[in-house]
Amino acid sequence: MAKIDPAKIWSLNHRLLMSVIASVAADITALGVETKELFVLSEVDDHPYPAELAASLCIPKPSVTLYVKRLEAAGFLRREIDTADLRRHRLELTSAGRRVMQQGNALLSEAFALKLGRLSAAQQAELRALLEKMS
Repeated sequence: MAKIDPAKIWSLNHRLLMSVIASVAADITALGVETKELFVLSEVDDHPYPAELAASLCIPKPSVTLYVKRLEAAGFLRREIDTADLRRHRLELTSAGRRVMQQGNALLSEAFALKLGRLSAAQQAELRALLEKMS
């Protein structure tokens, strides 16, 4: 049996994800956000504090700050003082931000579904189980 190269598996996974993102990047931009900003919008409900958001997305805090400022200026995000801790800002999607997030995620989902369609239902289930096990 041939030796499995983890770097090759990582590279294949990265290429797959980047090809999906590239295939819908123009459509996401047409929604008024960059792809990375879409990922920020997608995580705000689960991680409403900028530092948590940065950790969740593995993005440097200064980058998250920049994305938050742009998303706030575009009307997709609100930054409010947390009433439980006045030293912290809590992020919240606006209705426009939620709409853009849902539309952008639908674009990514459809593009990824085309790739998944190359696998049988059983292979898709196995892939999901393997990814969950690795996560």
